[in-house]
Amino acid sequence: MAKKKKGRAPKDPRNHTVALNRRARHDYTISDKYEAGLVLNGTEVKSLREGQASLIEGFAAFDDNLELWLERVHIPEYLNGTWTNHATRRKRKLLLNRKELVKISRQIEDPGLTVVPLSLYFKDGRAKVEIGIAKGKREFDKRHVLREKQDAREAARAMRMREVRSA
Repeated sequence: MAKKKKGRAPKDPRNHTVALNRRARHDYTISDKYEAGLVLNGTEVKSLREGQASLIEGFAAFDDNLELWLERVHIPEYLNGTWTNHATRRKRKLLLNRKELVKISRQIEDPGLTVVPLSLYFKDGRAKVEIGIAKGKREFDKRHVLREKQDAREAARAMRMREVRSA
């Protein structure tokens, strides 16, 4: 009988996360999330498959034709690319259903709401981006959330210590 190796399962190159925008979850309250496809060039896909991208400054905006575009997302140049390499911070079109586009455009008409990228990943070999409708947090809201996390961590630690002492 063959033994199974311990450890992680092998990564599927067709399904993996390339980049997360943790800063967005800290700076914004996310109300709705959508999965959108991306229109990419060949060298952009190769660069993403190497696991390189940054969503920190990214946002999405509509143009006059009610098309959603992802802006300021950094996908570095592909190292083995030639003169056909892409611009690192170019606008990239997001692929969504018309219903979703109309719904998002109506939601962000309210002041203070924007569309931010939350994660960039491959799903069945296709590049996808998770976008969220976001409202900016104030400074005291951020401190309050951090304080709640710290209190929960300390409570869990105290419970573990109590269980260890009683055993």
